[in-house]
Amino acid sequence: MSTDLRYPIGPWERPTGVTASQREEWIAAIGKHPQELSSAVAGLSDAQLDTPYRPGGWTVRQVVHHVADSHINAMVRFKLALTEDNPTIRPYDEARWAELADMRMPIEVSLRLLEPLHARWVSVLRSLTPAEFGRPFQHPETGAQTIDTALSNYAWHGRHHTAHVTALRAREGW
Repeated sequence: MSTDLRYPIGPWERPTGVTASQREEWIAAIGKHPQELSSAVAGLSDAQLDTPYRPGGWTVRQVVHHVADSHINAMVRFKLALTEDNPTIRPYDEARWAELADMRMPIEVSLRLLEPLHARWVSVLRSLTPAEFGRPFQHPETGAQTIDTALSNYAWHGRHHTAHVTALRAREGW
């Protein structure tokens, strides 16, 4: 575990030489993420949900809604990479999205959204051939990626934000 509150499991590292077993591990992580996030926030009060996970950071509620926003975008990015030749995907301003009115909604809305979203995402991922994991797309801010690269990143992303919540709970004794 990292002592940097921004990266409780450490920053994401771009993989090289991806193996089939790594892919399976990442797909399993994506499949389990909705339940792990739900467990991490279970029983929290509204006051706890509205507590930032670190000074200057998002609230737990914003983190949950951010994960839903991010993973919806991820599913679209993966599908674009699978159906178009080296598409350029559209980034979004996460910080500004985190300020929109839907970020104040009950977290159950996003938790319920993540279950079927991840089920569909895992279904697509499990259908891919090894060559399809190498399909590229372009991110205007971070450059060239493949489905393998993005898969690694989003498996980390789910664990990263779940750890924001569990680390806060541990620090606060919740």
